[in-house]
Amino acid sequence: MSGHSKWSTIKRKKEKTDNARAKVFTKIGRELAVAIREGGPDPDNNSKLKDVIAKAKAANIPNDNIERAIKKAAGEDSSKEYIENVYEGYGPNGIAVIVETLTDNKNRTAGDVRHYFDKYGGNLGQSGCVSFMFERCGVILIDREDEDENVVDEDALMEAALEAGAEDFLTDDDTVFEIRTAIPDLGAVRDSLEAAGYKFSTAEVQYVPSTYVKLTDEDSLKNMAKMIEMFEDNDDVQNVWHNWENPEDAEDLI
Repeated sequence: MSGHSKWSTIKRKKEKTDNARAKVFTKIGRELAVAIREGGPDPDNNSKLKDVIAKAKAANIPNDNIERAIKKAAGEDSSKEYIENVYEGYGPNGIAVIVETLTDNKNRTAGDVRHYFDKYGGNLGQSGCVSFMFERCGVILIDREDEDENVVDEDALMEAALEAGAEDFLTDDDTVFEIRTAIPDLGAVRDSLEAAGYKFSTAEVQYVPSTYVKLTDEDSLKNMAKMIEMFEDNDDVQNVWHNWENPEDAEDLI
């Protein structure tokens, strides 16, 4: 897994600045609103809400902020609804891209997504044009060293994960262990590992590519990096998944 494990969620992480953290909270706030609208504000009786809360905690959003967001979403006018859409297309040199959106204005979001593809040398495709290149599954990432720099016991974690119902345990990344689950089992595996004292940096459903594409020329590297940046900066975009193998090569170009 040359690309997925190393880059965890196959996205360029931009959570180092206050502005980026605010965007993450805005996006998760929308997911909370949708989950509450569908199943109510009690996570014990709403598995989708429980999953979003876990995602918020993994993103280091304080518990007080999460609770306020839940109360706000529970009291919001039900006439304000967010629509979920998934767009598929290609970046430079045929990089497969999947964009998950959550919006209150489908036309605005569709126009933005098409513009970003066109502007940076890609093109928006039809539904299904690239999703066959990905497997959709639960992914849990646990750092090899905890906050106190204690090394996590690989054998113990693997045994705990597989006993909890995980389907696969990957160790080919130098910084994290990657645990994969069937989508319905993600919450149970996550809760079991959390109860055992493990802390995760990611626990969510992801699109994992089956193959990867390496970019070599500077223009393609720069355009692909900028395309992803534009997607991630858009509040309507929840996630961007792709099969770009070497995004680190573009870090100094943008």
